[in-house]
Amino acid sequence: ESGAIKLHNEPGDIEDVIGTALEQLGNRIGQHDFKVDIPSDYPLVPMDFTLMVQVVVNVLDNAIKYSPEKSSIEVSVSLADQKARIQIADRGVGIPLDDLPRVFDKFYRVQRPENISGTGLGLSISKGIVEAHHGNIYASAREGGGTIVTIELPL
Repeated sequence: ESGAIKLHNEPGDIEDVIGTALEQLGNRIGQHDFKVDIPSDYPLVPMDFTLMVQVVVNVLDNAIKYSPEKSSIEVSVSLADQKARIQIADRGVGIPLDDLPRVFDKFYRVQRPENISGTGLGLSISKGIVEAHHGNIYASAREGGGTIVTIELPL
């Protein structure tokens, strides 16, 4: 929020960001079925590679925490309006509509009966990183159940 993040923007490969994030998650992936769809001719995106890996780790970690074992988590990459778009879709418990705009607030956690650990900072940190890139991050309900988190970065 204070503008203290200093980006090291260089053209980066989104496929490498997603692959590195999945490696960092390691055993936390469990038995989830990950599907990744990236066009073969996808352009390089100006970004701070390390910080964008952290964003993807944070979002994927939430998808893993709030989705049943063996469920599918889909990562798709596309271009829209001169922006790189990464969408991470799960079939988890979903986010109540009233909570969707607030899940990126500091310390905000959706009230759930299950005991899932966390500080409520992961998505807030992700939002700060994405906004430092002049991008956007938001969550939406997935048709059929679950959540889609969309990350957009300018090309």
